[in-house]
Amino acid sequence: MTAKEHPAGVPPGLAVRRVFAFFFFLGRRTGKTRVFALVGLIPVAIAVLVRVLMAGRADDLAAVFSEILMVFYVTFYVVILSLFYGTSVSAEELEGKTLSYLTTRPLAKPAIFLGKYAAYAALMGLMVTSSLGLSFFIMNSHRFLDPGLYLTFLRYAGVLGLGILAYTAFFAFLGTFLKRAIIVGLLFGFGWENVIQYFPGSTQKFSLVHYLKSLLPRRPMASGGRLSLLLFRLEPTGPAVSVITLAVVVSVFVALACVLFRTKEYLYEE
Repeated sequence: MTAKEHPAGVPPGLAVRRVFAFFFFLGRRTGKTRVFALVGLIPVAIAVLVRVLMAGRADDLAAVFSEILMVFYVTFYVVILSLFYGTSVSAEELEGKTLSYLTTRPLAKPAIFLGKYAAYAALMGLMVTSSLGLSFFIMNSHRFLDPGLYLTFLRYAGVLGLGILAYTAFFAFLGTFLKRAIIVGLLFGFGWENVIQYFPGSTQKFSLVHYLKSLLPRRPMASGGRLSLLLFRLEPTGPAVSVITLAVVVSVFVALACVLFRTKEYLYEE
């Protein structure tokens, strides 16, 4: 029975907020969140080590952040978080056999999906931003009085936030559509995305990471004349087109996932 059919149905906006609050609070307490939060300390530890070893070499510090730490965030941390949280939006309810409980509440199925998607995206955003902020400001502690430093951080954080929304939308769609979505997600996130981004020409535009990299602050040449690893072979798309493309990806896959979640009959496996 949907919320519309239920005599005491909860309005969609309120339903989304309730589901968001419940799963955001619940998600913070899970072992999965603790593990991924610890993974987010890896770049922080690297930043501390590099800051100590390269004290006084400001240009090299900036290069290390853009060439190494941002590679970690863009091509690994955001993808792995989005994969596990995105596919679990619907899959964990099936595995835990709690879907029937949720759907008997006076909540519309799309509201349940949107609330969980938003809760997990916010949770991932909190983990990524915390890790990014610590590593970024440790590496740039000599520039605290530079206003441009904070604008650069906000741009990095915004790009990673868009990445979380886009990847999570796609993986959440896979989770509503496939039984073994995590396998397909691994092949996409660490196979297709890691290979196609280095293809020349328009081929690389068939990856999400291309549009994320196109929005990053440009460092075409790092110190010593080395090309930035993160932007290697990048033929960037304009910022406006990149943002619009990512927004379309989010909208399309969230909408498709909501439709599937609402109409598909899920069977529990023994």
